[in-house]
Amino acid sequence: MRKNVLQSIVIIGVIVALISCANRGTPDGGPKDEIAPRIVRSNPENYTTNFKGKEIRVYFDEYIKVKNLQKQLIISPPMSTEPTVTPLGTASKYINIIINDTLDENTTYAFNFGQSIVDNNEENPYDYYKYVFSTGDYIDSLSVKGQIIDAEKRKPDTFVSVMLYEIDSTYTDSTIYKQKPKYITNTLDSLTMFSIDNIKAGTYKLVALKEENGNYTFQQNTDRIGFSEGFVTVPTDSFYTIKLFKEAVNFDAKRPKQVAGQKIAFGYEGDYKSMEIEMLGEKPEGFDTRIVKDPTSDTLMYWYKPKIERDSAQFVITNKTYVDTLDHRFRQIDKDTLVIKAISSNTLNFTEDFELTATIPITKFDPAFITILDKDSTNVDFKTSYVPIENKASIAFDKSESGSYKIIALPGAIEDFFGNINDTLSFSARTKTFADYSNMRITLRNVTYPVIVQLTNEKEDVKYEQFADTERLFDFRNLNPGKYYLRVIIDANGNKKWDPGDYLSQRQSERIGHYPELIDGRAGWDRVIELILE
Repeated sequence: MRKNVLQSIVIIGVIVALISCANRGTPDGGPKDEIAPRIVRSNPENYTTNFKGKEIRVYFDEYIKVKNLQKQLIISPPMSTEPTVTPLGTASKYINIIINDTLDENTTYAFNFGQSIVDNNEENPYDYYKYVFSTGDYIDSLSVKGQIIDAEKRKPDTFVSVMLYEIDSTYTDSTIYKQKPKYITNTLDSLTMFSIDNIKAGTYKLVALKEENGNYTFQQNTDRIGFSEGFVTVPTDSFYTIKLFKEAVNFDAKRPKQVAGQKIAFGYEGDYKSMEIEMLGEKPEGFDTRIVKDPTSDTLMYWYKPKIERDSAQFVITNKTYVDTLDHRFRQIDKDTLVIKAISSNTLNFTEDFELTATIPITKFDPAFITILDKDSTNVDFKTSYVPIENKASIAFDKSESGSYKIIALPGAIEDFFGNINDTLSFSARTKTFADYSNMRITLRNVTYPVIVQLTNEKEDVKYEQFADTERLFDFRNLNPGKYYLRVIIDANGNKKWDPGDYLSQRQSERIGHYPELIDGRAGWDRVIELILE
């Protein structure tokens, strides 16, 4: 009996020891799978010639998924009817492709899956798998290679389509607006280089599009475009650089809308600066109008007086060569109330004017009713100005460090389009010290004048700029502290703005050079920067 008890104790001890050993660590399932899926076979085989079928199946050595196929799959030449690819989002050991389009004769087709094929567990991608077949006797094997850059920004967009249009009897300058290209590739989300492969010898137009709707045709209002000058003759050893830009939109006027009493909104697309609005028909005695650009939208506000009693009218809109007649129905609604507010913040830079705007166009801005007092209650000399299209009134005066100012506008200083005048207005403003700002001196080398030198924020919004038509130093003083990018526009036509390219006229964008580093403009710092353009 004692022997049995001892045996039982030994057995229990062994079991406890085994359990203890087993619980010392938690199994981790082995090393993480970092190996991409592997293709076992294809039916028909990849690079098949004389392809006549409608179905392709590609088998893998493990379960895979297809992700983000709509963006990642590029078919060249494009098909009018997209193929059906299954399965999507579920695990399978194969991909099935059903061709729903009629294939062209003697043509090489390439299906580039990008990074859409991943294994089921760890989603390791099968990078840029390409399935190729030909409906003819051989596989076309020529290529066109290059890079995409941005004509304006430091970095180009992702997912840029790069296309070749065959130059034949049907090709015209407007082909890119109406037809899909002969061959296509895409930079996807991580590349700036491109290679259009499996193309046949011939002459082509090389075009790049950053599209919104993905139909492989150019939509001026939404798409960015770039192109290689002239034509590309294949085979070629050339490396092509394409600069993407957003074309200036062609002008178009929108239907007018009554937004307040004696105030009509005229929306537009394109450049409004030459836009004119004229009402047709009989006008009341003393009829007068004012036009003001809306600060937040592509709209001109058309103000008129006196009130028009008829129900409707026609307006003629002109802009250079553009002419259109628009119908408008008047609505009897309340007029806006005169409200005057400061555009400027309470803290003014030493070179900044104090600015005001109003809800109704300003017709009189009388400095005789305006006073500026400094912190010692001493009168400060000033000058006034007014920009009608912006409905913006400005007051310019000299400012000192750590100054404080009170700006008083008595009744009668401002009168609006309808004869309303302001109540007494009082505004406060102050200045900082020179040490609170940053200064920057910029020297340019190897540039052709005229130029525009711009400092932008990290989002590439322009914060400061200077123009010069002859060589000089560029001193930016009293900059708000922050980080800036520096760029230089070669302003070829001297119009003091950057001009994008135009496809139909085959004009490239004005050149922009970028300083390679982000510049730290700290308070109290004086930076000296040299930019050498290549």
